[in-house]
Amino acid sequence: MSFARIVFAAAGVWGLVVVTPLYFQMDVTGRPYPPPTEYPHFFYGFLAVTLAWQVAFLVIALNPTRLRAIMIPCVIEKLGYVATVTVLHSQGLISMDDALTAAPDLVLGLLFIMAFARTPSSSHAIDQSRLR
Repeated sequence: MSFARIVFAAAGVWGLVVVTPLYFQMDVTGRPYPPPTEYPHFFYGFLAVTLAWQVAFLVIALNPTRLRAIMIPCVIEKLGYVATVTVLHSQGLISMDDALTAAPDLVLGLLFIMAFARTPSSSHAIDQSRLR
């Protein structure tokens, strides 16, 4: 259980540190691409949803056994981005540098799978406590 706590706590903290500054860097992201001011609802909507997931990771870290089922959408969140970036790159719509931004998500997605596999289900944990 401590593995899952560490993985999800680290993912939540990492995400908050990486994503929160984007709220204040609209001009930076607008240099290589059309400026987010042309689509602020998508830009800030993405940031809000992403920050919500970082908080979810931190909540899971508090009690991974009870919240084990929520690890599945967490894997989809991480690997969904990796799949999206892979397709965009394969179609020539983004550069390799942009595609490499998915590397941390790939690592975290794999760690989430490991955490899910190593965390007992809450019913299994209850059965084990009865045996003691």
